[in-house]
Amino acid sequence: MSETPGAPVIHADRPGTFPHSVLAERHPAILRQVRDALPYGPGQRRALDALLTECTEGTVEPLPAGAHDRERWQTWGMDTYAGRSWFDVPWLWAESWFYRRLLDAVGYFGPGAWQGVDPFRPSKLAELGSPATDEELAALDDLAGRPEHERARALLHGSLWGNRADLGFRLSAEGAEDKAAVPALVADDSERLWALLGASGTGTLCLVADNAGRELVPDLLLLAHLLAHGRIGRAVLHVKPYPYYVSDATTADVLDAVHRLTGAGGAAAGYGRELRAALTDGRLTLRAHPFSCAPLPYQDMPDDLRADFAAAAVTVLKGDLNYRRLVGDRHWPATTPFDEATGYFPGPVAALRTLKSDVVTGLDAGTEAALTAAGGQRWRTGGTHALIQVRT
Repeated sequence: MSETPGAPVIHADRPGTFPHSVLAERHPAILRQVRDALPYGPGQRRALDALLTECTEGTVEPLPAGAHDRERWQTWGMDTYAGRSWFDVPWLWAESWFYRRLLDAVGYFGPGAWQGVDPFRPSKLAELGSPATDEELAALDDLAGRPEHERARALLHGSLWGNRADLGFRLSAEGAEDKAAVPALVADDSERLWALLGASGTGTLCLVADNAGRELVPDLLLLAHLLAHGRIGRAVLHVKPYPYYVSDATTADVLDAVHRLTGAGGAAAGYGRELRAALTDGRLTLRAHPFSCAPLPYQDMPDDLRADFAAAAVTVLKGDLNYRRLVGDRHWPATTPFDEATGYFPGPVAALRTLKSDVVTGLDAGTEAALTAAGGQRWRTGGTHALIQVRT
């Protein structure tokens, strides 16, 4: 992520900024939550405490010589940033490094009894099993009798809004033409997305997942619908190879979500059965590429991942982090064309994102001005606005 005039890489070194608050406040809170979530032993607790001190007051310490992925992180910039304050390296890099080090602290990579134990699993399962999830799945029954295109649109909005999926389902099904009733989409290229999905029904859709739980379920529902109705022939769901950013989806989270759907009854169970069948017969496959946890933009993706995306009818990247990696985690002018920021991508690409960080591209000047006039810059980070952007 080299510096370029007009669009410098985002750092967290300025107090009062959103990136600074993540490193100074959110990361310590996450460490406390992890410490309390599972009965870790004294050694793990000491390691978590040491990580808290290091990430807030110390400098980047390289992985030990025996770490299984040391060479990979050297390629990703570890030696370049070693010895520097966490606040003085690119924000995207510092965040990714935090989660890699957290897993070390709790013994995730082993050897030992805690190897492979997701430190965020308790919160993921609690959300997946919550009454709010029951309500969202029950909303699917109301969609069952509607025309296919209305259901598809509703499920797209459910995927877009993540844990506001129930809201997305209702608004899309009942009043999507009433612009005043629809949540604040700052950009909406959904018709261009449907054009990529509705032609032959034989193409492959790559979906790069974001969060687990109530945000992953709508993604899976959308995939199940597209497969069942012949809008695509195959789907590849990219998940994280290990726990990341608290709630990012792993293979285990996908299986938990499918199990939740099949046990829910009603229309949700039908979607769950479709997903199980698609996984079994290969129409839906999972991929957990190491680059999914890289502290780098997708512009730096390896050749094998580039080939996967190039072969797809469209690649859909979900969520805020994937958006930052797609366009580059930079201080872009909001009016920077989305096509320009994603011109490197090897095939058609779409972003479905609720805005939760400062980065945004592809807005017209009038939209940006109106949003800022209404509430300053809060619209960029508060999760109150969303976008659907497509580059063909």
